Amino acid sequence: MIYLDYQATTPLAPEAREAMLPWLGGPGEAGLGNPHSPHRLGRSAKAAVEHARDQVAALLPDGGRVVFTGSACEAINLAMRGVPGEGPVAHSAIEHPAVRDTARALGACYELPVNAEGLTDPAMPLAPGTRLVAVMQVNNEIGTIQPSARWHAAARGAGALFLSDAVQAFGKLPVAEADLIAVSAHKLYGPKGIGALWVRDGVQLAPQITGGLQEGIRSGTLSPALCAGFGAAAQLARERMAADAAHVETLWLRARELFAGWQLNGSASERWQGNLNLRRDGLDVARLMSDCPQVMFSAGSACASGSGAPSHVLRAIGLSDRQAKNSIRLGFGRYTTVDEIEEAAAMLNAAADAQ
Repeated sequence: MIYLDYQATTPLAPEAREAMLPWLGGPGEAGLGNPHSPHRLGRSAKAAVEHARDQVAALLPDGGRVVFTGSACEAINLAMRGVPGEGPVAHSAIEHPAVRDTARALGACYELPVNAEGLTDPAMPLAPGTRLVAVMQVNNEIGTIQPSARWHAAARGAGALFLSDAVQAFGKLPVAEADLIAVSAHKLYGPKGIGALWVRDGVQLAPQITGGLQEGIRSGTLSPALCAGFGAAAQLARERMAADAAHVETLWLRARELFAGWQLNGSASERWQGNLNLRRDGLDVARLMSDCPQVMFSAGSACASGSGAPSHVLRAIGLSDRQAKNSIRLGFGRYTTVDEIEEAAAMLNAAADAQ
């Protein structure tokens, strides 16, 4: 198996797995405590949660707090639904469905267009009364890196809050300033089932899950094991950020050579290089997947897989429905080798040539 779907999920780092084991909580084990209980085992579990919170916060801006959630999707919903006011929500045309669908559910919303490379323009005017602007830092389908700092300034100038979906950026490059930042553990070599929302000091959100409010604005018992895994993955990403980026650049350059006959979707320069979205005229992607079962890759976002609809991201950058359906996404990272890239390229190119 050659795994090239790092945008969908990353392998669990051995260090994160090891950090989780003491907190799985079997009978009689020291890690079985509920972190919200006042007794000794509960206090021990809470200390593990708070240590993980500090590890996650170290990758985020100063002047805010980390609220653990069950996923980045929940974090985005908490941010978007919890922001006060009744003005419209602005979001880029290439946002993840967690943002797009939530904005539509809230009612008043509008899209910020992108150019052919998938880049937004922070100089474009915002509608009067806009209360929230949502622009993801790194796109999950085409890897485009947006000018997040400029969007934060533009939103502030318009009296709006700025939400950054930093899921694909977190742990890979510095997270840009924002008022609200959503992140996920399983996209930086941590466990599935936990995310976080960073909330700038002074920003007030209405809780969306009522109950114990264990996280202040979010209810639900936290898993010390998931928190510990998230924290360990975040610390490792912080320590390895430069080395991981250099490794990914090596993989990107080799992959670009091997797929020289394919068209690149999105920007070649303003991009996270662990994302390679390509198209080839006439390509039958379903057949390619069937012919290359050893290679794990994607035809788009994992959250939209199986829908049969052309990617809204690829359509937003000007591709036709046919071109969008002729596209594949290859994702690689820390544990990918050059040999795997070369072997996968040989299989994919041979299968594509045979169509």
